[in-house]
Amino acid sequence: MSSLQQAARTALTTCLALKKNETLLIVTDDNKQTIGQALYEAGKSLSARALLVTMPPADVNGQEPPAPVAALMARYDVVVCPTTKSLTHTEARRTACKKGARVATMPGINEDIMIRTLDADYRQIASRTEAVSELLNKARLARITSEAGTDLLLPIENIRAISSTGLIPEPGQGGNLPSGESYLMPVEGKSQGRLVVDASIAGIGRITGGPVEIIIEQGYATEFKGGTQADQLFKTLSPFGQAGMNVAELGIGTNHAAKITGQILEDEKVLGTIHIAFGNNIGMGGSCDVGVHIDCVITKPTVYLDEQKIMDQGRLLV
Repeated sequence: MSSLQQAARTALTTCLALKKNETLLIVTDDNKQTIGQALYEAGKSLSARALLVTMPPADVNGQEPPAPVAALMARYDVVVCPTTKSLTHTEARRTACKKGARVATMPGINEDIMIRTLDADYRQIASRTEAVSELLNKARLARITSEAGTDLLLPIENIRAISSTGLIPEPGQGGNLPSGESYLMPVEGKSQGRLVVDASIAGIGRITGGPVEIIIEQGYATEFKGGTQADQLFKTLSPFGQAGMNVAELGIGTNHAAKITGQILEDEKVLGTIHIAFGNNIGMGGSCDVGVHIDCVITKPTVYLDEQKIMDQGRLLV
């Protein structure tokens, strides 16, 4: 068995707890057919029925899949989505989970990421993630700073954190694979400050030629600085109007096996990083229903929850 086939089997058995009497749907696109095929081959022997569906790549993260694909997602017990762009923050994914499916989204996945990160101890990652979520749930205000210049205030009182542990065993659950993050939406219209992105941006890749600076006022990005990549981010979000500029998410990475590669699926899970996303927050309980969700990752942050420091220049203290 190849390393990729072993990783596919681990995803289906350890992470998704696929049972012999369950149905399995693999949703992939033209760019990710090798991984889709590996999951399908593994799933044929592990499930009652496996189906592989290939579609054209989406244009942006959060774009809905074609209607026939969305309909299929709601009819299967387990759905795995190795795709170029993210299906995580889509109505198709939410509907499938409401119907009882267990859905693993794998936006931007490649063979290297899959083989390396699915070899991690997900029980340890889960424990770490739950501990961070517990602290987020008790806090009223998060403050993020960094030596690169980030100084951002995010009100989070009465917002429940979501633990993306990489373990998706129960009907209706959904999450990324690979995983390892605790995340939530800040209170809408309240975040303030400066975000300096030094690692990567979803759909754009690793930061090159200097960081991207984003000014945030009353819960929305209002200014982008930093050359070509700042312009790219603005051009991705601006077609969606003010909703695209919404501060949608604060996430804290908890996966010790992940590393910065330029693929947001892995980058946002790296232990010692945080990410801020813009656009859609419906899946986190918010009201911003827009067809885009873009994560921005920063390294070596210091994180305060109220008066408690939980991360010091990228070193998690919990």
